[in-house]
Amino acid sequence: MERTLTWRDLNRALLARQMLLERVSLDIPEVLRRMGGLQAQYAPSMYIGLWTRIEGFDREELTRMLERRDVIQATLLRATIHLVSKDDYWPFAVGVRNARRDAYVRAVRDKPDPAAMEEAALRLRTLLGERPVRRTELDELFGPQIRHGIGMYLDMVRVPPSGTWARRRADLFGAAEDWVGLPEVTEDDAQDLLIRRYLGAFGPAHRTEIADWAGLPVSTVAKVLARHELHTFRDERGRELVDLPGAPLPDADTPAPVRFLPTFDAILLAHARRTLILPEEHRSKVFHVRMPQSIGTVLVDGQVAGTWALKAKRVEWEPFAPLPARVQRQVDAEAERLTSFHA
Repeated sequence: MERTLTWRDLNRALLARQMLLERVSLDIPEVLRRMGGLQAQYAPSMYIGLWTRIEGFDREELTRMLERRDVIQATLLRATIHLVSKDDYWPFAVGVRNARRDAYVRAVRDKPDPAAMEEAALRLRTLLGERPVRRTELDELFGPQIRHGIGMYLDMVRVPPSGTWARRRADLFGAAEDWVGLPEVTEDDAQDLLIRRYLGAFGPAHRTEIADWAGLPVSTVAKVLARHELHTFRDERGRELVDLPGAPLPDADTPAPVRFLPTFDAILLAHARRTLILPEEHRSKVFHVRMPQSIGTVLVDGQVAGTWALKAKRVEWEPFAPLPARVQRQVDAEAERLTSFHA
């Protein structure tokens, strides 16, 4: 019989796979592979997301890896900026390329003619072969309407020093083929790796959650899953969950330390709701229309228990409800460490 996993089972599985039960001593590309990439609309978030997972994380090392092209920052899943290892860039890009373009065509009411987009992409590809281009220049060359969708027709990356701790706007673009090299992966193989990355980072999961995270149709995800031998479970609602054989499933009572998460950490997004990392009664305090950047959050015993922000060069936090004195001291200590990281 299939094992039923409680929300705490799923909570601890996700925390373990996201390296939030204990910090790890691994290099940045390997951590990104295990995380399934790192969401990075706001550049400091990727630094903080790695700091909270890597023992002794060095802020400058990430910047150096961006400059050396060991890690890549680009618009990928759900048309949002992600940080991935260099060897994961093309599988992520190729795996979602057609789905991204289809979603764009469906969503944009006054979309440019496809032929105009193809012509603009060819012009831009020639220019990017000479030098990186800033977003403002793209607006001047093509207008905001074409600039908004041109990334669906030409694979581009964010080029440092933009999109780093020192220069936070990720507004300098390069051609992916020039920056990373030519792609050598089929769409099927790319989607295989993409979904293995998801299960390794966020599983066990229902296929609709994988589709939400990747921005792929559920039917595509189902076809990919059918190509693999996977373990199956049930959640407390009776839904089938799939997982990689041998992936970590810690005991539900495993202690979870205090952790500070950056804005838009992927474990808080809708695809991971089954884990109750972000209790539903607190979701509107973290994600709402008046705060599109989201907000930093504090994990206590594996759940969001408050928020944090940098004020006057110090990390200040606020709980949603009173915490025991012992836990408050643990949160204060972690806030001091994060303050030092910002210094």
